[in-house]
Amino acid sequence: MKTHLILLACCAVLPACASNEALYLIAPTPGEKAVRVQARTIEMRMVSLPTYAAASEIIAQTPDGALHAQGNALWADDPERGMTAALARGLGERTGASVTMEPWPLSDGPDARVDVRVDQVYARADGSFELSGQFAVSSPDGVMREFVRRFDIRTPVQGEGPAAISNALAVALSRLSSDIAVAMR
Repeated sequence: MKTHLILLACCAVLPACASNEALYLIAPTPGEKAVRVQARTIEMRMVSLPTYAAASEIIAQTPDGALHAQGNALWADDPERGMTAALARGLGERTGASVTMEPWPLSDGPDARVDVRVDQVYARADGSFELSGQFAVSSPDGVMREFVRRFDIRTPVQGEGPAAISNALAVALSRLSSDIAVAMR
């Protein structure tokens, strides 16, 4: 029994000792209140990502068009959760509404729900970062008009490596939260 506990403790500690991965946050750049929307409460649905982007590796395109993981660099959070949290925070800052990620935590439902489905999200070989897809705004109680919009955001990747890619994603997520806020007015 004692041997099993020692082996279990070694197995738990070994990955932490052997890990050389650098972790990068998924966070929006701060935003100012830009627009007033009719919704006081907004639920941010979990962002839907393509398979390659849902993995924890930070991805970039090489000149031959292939997508590759960036060395020992990982996202610090699950990409779907991290992008959802970043968009919720950015949307709340830009609208003044109370915005939270799903599942909705209150007994009364939200005035609006935002659903983001990403088609592409990666650092391109041309030095830009692409974030494209569509977002939909629904209003369970009819407080707002419902609609679907496409987005295609390109931001420059300033520098090289995972930190530059993380910064470019932050700018792209901030632009997307601004675009959603403007579309909701």
